[in-house]
Amino acid sequence: MLKLNRIIETALYVDDLDRAGRFYADILALKPMLNTKTLFAYDVGGQSVLLLFKRGASMKTQVFPGGPGSPAGEIPPHDGSGPLHMCFAIDADQLAAWEARLSGKGVLIEGRVRWAGGGESVYFRDPDGHLLEFMTPGNWPIY
Repeated sequence: MLKLNRIIETALYVDDLDRAGRFYADILALKPMLNTKTLFAYDVGGQSVLLLFKRGASMKTQVFPGGPGSPAGEIPPHDGSGPLHMCFAIDADQLAAWEARLSGKGVLIEGRVRWAGGGESVYFRDPDGHLLEFMTPGNWPIY
């Protein structure tokens, strides 16, 4: 039977890559893996990749000619607009420290939820208005 293992990449589209990059590296402490004129990539917990695309810059097919150590093939066009949502998994004992970090960096927490299963979430925004969430275990059956 076919199955999917996990999500490897999540993409957000931003107006200013440098501004967004500073937010994700400095405030969320994500490790940069790739910085180009149109794309920044970050390691999320050694398990996922957060891609930040310059809004509108990926609207044409990207062609990779190949060669030694280079990719070969095509990536079809894609883009996004409006405030999107994504959630970061955190350990329950880290929630207060993350809230303090956000507050200390001037990031407003816009919402909180205590889930029926015991997990908690806090919601905040990045500089492009995307709604981000920190979630502790106890919400979904898988988390």
